[in-house]
This record gives sequence, C-alpha cells and structure tokens, in this order.
Amino acid sequence: MFNAITITTVWVLDQDEALDFYVGKLGFQVDEDVDLGFMRWLTIVLPSDPGRNLLLEVPGPPAMSEETAAQLRDLLTKGALGTAAILTTDDCQAVHDKLKASGVEFTQGVEQQPYGLDCAFRDPFGNQVRVTQPVKGPIEITEADIARWGGKA
Repeated sequence: MFNAITITTVWVLDQDEALDFYVGKLGFQVDEDVDLGFMRWLTIVLPSDPGRNLLLEVPGPPAMSEETAAQLRDLLTKGALGTAAILTTDDCQAVHDKLKASGVEFTQGVEQQPYGLDCAFRDPFGNQVRVTQPVKGPIEITEADIARWGGKA
C-alpha cells in the first residue's frame, strides 16, 4: 500500500535556530525552504539519506489553533513529546565526542545496550534525539536489561 516514509515533523520554536542546530551542528542539509505566506515549509535531510526529510515546523495555524499550539509548545519545552529521531552511526563514541565538543548537551552518555552503543541529547527546543551504533545479528534482552530500563524483571 505505501512505499516509504518521506517526511516526519519535528516541532521547533524557531526555524532559524533549528537550522543552526540541525544543519550547523548535526550535519543535515536543507532540502526545501519555501515561504508559503501562511507558513515556512522547511525540510532537512541527511546527505546519506536524501529520501527521508525532517519538517522543522513551528506549532501554530494553519495546522492547529493558537490554543493547541500553546499546549504543544509547553509540552515541547518540557521534553514531553518523546523521541524526535533516532540517528544511526558507525561510531557512536566519536559522534558523541564531536557533538559534545560543539556544545551539544547530552542527557545520556554513550552506553552499551543489547541493540548497540547508544547516547541521547536534546535539541534547543526539548526534542530528544538518540544516536545508536547498532549491533549486527540477533538481539537478546535479558531480565537485567529490563530491570535497568525501569521495567519489571
């Protein structure tokens, strides 16, 4: 029925600040930047994955009422919207070190997980972004992993 996921929205409070972060620090590229009059259509891509865009969208009309936008902005700045993106890499530690040196604030350092090496940071607006260096082969989740993640073991 479907062929691909091509655009995913990432809510931001300021599109220029978002460009500074996602393009300037994370290495994304601008795909489309169009003033539609009623909104700015701003998409970015990773050079290695040009078919998958992130739409950097400011909450507000015409997508939603101003009241709903205010609620969304509040949840965003609290970091309550969940994970905006999981980015994969061949070297999680090197990415962590490079981004940390450029001023990115991490909420979790590099940790070994059953699925690979993993770390996390928030963008300037509160969105959580994870970086994962996946392992190859079958993944086994242990009772200790579940307990460490806060689940019931």
